[in-house]
Amino acid sequence: MRGLSFLNKIIFFFNVIFAVVLLIACAVPYLSLEIFPFLSILSLGVPALVVVNTLFFLYWLLGLKKQAFTSLFVLVFGYFVLGTFLKFSAKSTDFQEDELKLMTFNVRGFNRYKYLDNDSIPQQIKSFIRKENPDILSFQEVGYDMEENYLDYPYHFLKKIPTGDKVHMGIFSKYPIIKAEIIDFPNSINNGSYADILYKGDTLRLYNLHMQSLGITPGTGVLRSQSSERLLRRVTKAFKRQQQQAQIIAEHKAKSPYKTLVCGDFNNTQFSSVYHTIKGDMQDTFIEKGSGYGRSYNFLMIPIRIDFIMADSSFEVMGHKNYNEKYSDHFPVMASFRLK
Repeated sequence: MRGLSFLNKIIFFFNVIFAVVLLIACAVPYLSLEIFPFLSILSLGVPALVVVNTLFFLYWLLGLKKQAFTSLFVLVFGYFVLGTFLKFSAKSTDFQEDELKLMTFNVRGFNRYKYLDNDSIPQQIKSFIRKENPDILSFQEVGYDMEENYLDYPYHFLKKIPTGDKVHMGIFSKYPIIKAEIIDFPNSINNGSYADILYKGDTLRLYNLHMQSLGITPGTGVLRSQSSERLLRRVTKAFKRQQQQAQIIAEHKAKSPYKTLVCGDFNNTQFSSVYHTIKGDMQDTFIEKGSGYGRSYNFLMIPIRIDFIMADSSFEVMGHKNYNEKYSDHFPVMASFRLK
């Protein structure tokens, strides 16, 4: 019994640590990244923290121990503060013809650098797009050499930036694009863009975003080649830039005279200040109509959701789908809408 009592003390010690860390993660979206940028890394680990605290809760519950309330409290508190990363829906996503379908997809240069052992990635992506048939398509990381006629869309915005080693973006549309521009992110290879699109006699503004990359893409050897201190500095700097970029987008979006959609690769989760700054009072299509986990990227073998589609209150979200097709390090996401 003494051994069991001592073991429980050790377990509870770690229980308290993980509970406190989850509580801190709950505060991250509301903290200034200018002051506490390093805490943003917790936003990437919220699902894992929830799982660990759930296991602690079940351990104490099975033993009918009052320590179960420690993790129960932080789990309930976290649910109300951060929301859920799991959606349960018995209805399958069947997009309808009269809905506006928007897809976002970080294609990682169409496998130009051979991260995947597959030479037919460009052709497979093309076939996938034709099959799913989105009305508007937002690409991130298309590569400088992408051609406008790669897809059979009558309208597109594919501006090539010759300086600054910028990562290029692409917007393709079945509906006329009347204006489109790059939104420059200073001191970064990342950037955003927007396109004003004519749809059913109305004008929609679509933002296509690629927020600051953390620079620790799994499988590239970065984690092995850098010290933990240098890696922390690198990630902290990236989080600060993300927040600055999010503020740029929020201010730009606030001046939009049109019904607004936002999509892209945020390089951060729904538990981050970056996400909340961009989202504001918009609808997250996964929260509205998604199901399951919503994974769009595997970070160090942990599935996370960092690719988003959002809509303002002018739209009714009709459907949302996360795909499992492996053509990049990201997975495609599509949502559909009707104008109210």
